[in-house]
Amino acid sequence: MPRLALTAVVFATALLAGCDVVVGALGIESPEKVAAMREAEGKAIGGACRHAGRAIEDCYVLNKKAEKASVFAGWRDMNDYMRENKIEPVAPQVAATQVANAKAAAADAEPAKASDKPAAKAAEGGKPAKRDTAKAHDS
Repeated sequence: MPRLALTAVVFATALLAGCDVVVGALGIESPEKVAAMREAEGKAIGGACRHAGRAIEDCYVLNKKAEKASVFAGWRDMNDYMRENKIEPVAPQVAATQVANAKAAAADAEPAKASDKPAAKAAEGGKPAKRDTAKAHDS
């Protein structure tokens, strides 16, 4: 019996030790790993934006899904590095009009969302839409 228990403990230990290998092979990532990857990606985006000579606001507009804090950290790190080593920015390949179009699209999307709310509320059974109160009179 002790031999069977020892075998079971060794087998269970081997299975538990391989959990990380199995989880990694299935493509399941831990939340910590995902957060670290998003932060690293944001820093890379920020550094690339600074190297291209883009303003941080343009970088935010062009990369809406990236975390702003990590983008700023990468931008700031690259800014310090470029100042220390006297590196000039590289002209971006994306035209400035595309940046302006992205900003305009972001600005247009917000007022559209706000204007949709009253119509949606009326459709849901809120206050009815205002009607003309003028009545036709028989002459």
